[in-house]
Amino acid sequence: MKTEISIEFFPPQTPEGVEKLRAARGRLAALNPEFFSVTFGAGGSTRERTFAIVREIATEGRPAAPHLSCIGSTRAGIREIIDDYRNADIRRIVALRGDLPSGMAETGEFRHADELVEFIRVETGGHFHIDVAAYPEWHPQARAPADDLAAFARKMKAGADSAITQYFYNADAYFHFVDAARARGVDAPIVAGIMPIVNFSRLARFSDACGAELPRWMRRKFESFYDDSQSIRAFGLDVVTALCARLLAGGAPGLHFYTMNQSELTLEICRRLAGGSFPVR
Repeated sequence: MKTEISIEFFPPQTPEGVEKLRAARGRLAALNPEFFSVTFGAGGSTRERTFAIVREIATEGRPAAPHLSCIGSTRAGIREIIDDYRNADIRRIVALRGDLPSGMAETGEFRHADELVEFIRVETGGHFHIDVAAYPEWHPQARAPADDLAAFARKMKAGADSAITQYFYNADAYFHFVDAARARGVDAPIVAGIMPIVNFSRLARFSDACGAELPRWMRRKFESFYDDSQSIRAFGLDVVTALCARLLAGGAPGLHFYTMNQSELTLEICRRLAGGSFPVR
């Protein structure tokens, strides 16, 4: 059985960025991904750009999955968005709580992602396949792992079909999370989120902010390369490919690549996996 993969983009801000994404997407289409997902800015700040990219992907004949965050939103506003996607025959949504936009004090009519999932189900029935987020190393705002696990279980019980994890580099964290979720009665697929390593210093800053752990051995090795971009690229490919192989060997149902709108590293990782005993779809 071939491993299903999915690929994530963010909506570019410039015409040049749109063209670069279009080219990257064309190359990544060779992997025949299960779907392309497109992120959604805080408070709907990228709503029109997200919809434009999603519509273009659908026009190309590829399954598209827009992200939809609810914090700072109203039910009427979310209803309008999901109606637009339903009318465009989009069949999948990644439902997220999201972050409050800078300067906004009110959370709006939704406080948590399970409320968004439930709302989409009430409004649209089974039209959408709903993905939600999972955090193998726990959400940075969670008071305790048990609280985060309970929140995840509520999202699944509210009507989610599957989950996509935050990226991580410790496979044991993923396996432990899946076991804990199964013990809570969650039997839906939990797809592993994969971040290819393009720029280590940037990744380290982002990881420190979002709570994704960079193992000390890995961090020190990258730091030893200083500005040697070729060594960083080579080591990063080795690390992420080995991580993917271990996840698939351990039963992960799929891989979701956070591409940062680039194609080269994701294609190389999948090429290496396909050359071994883990063919990708």
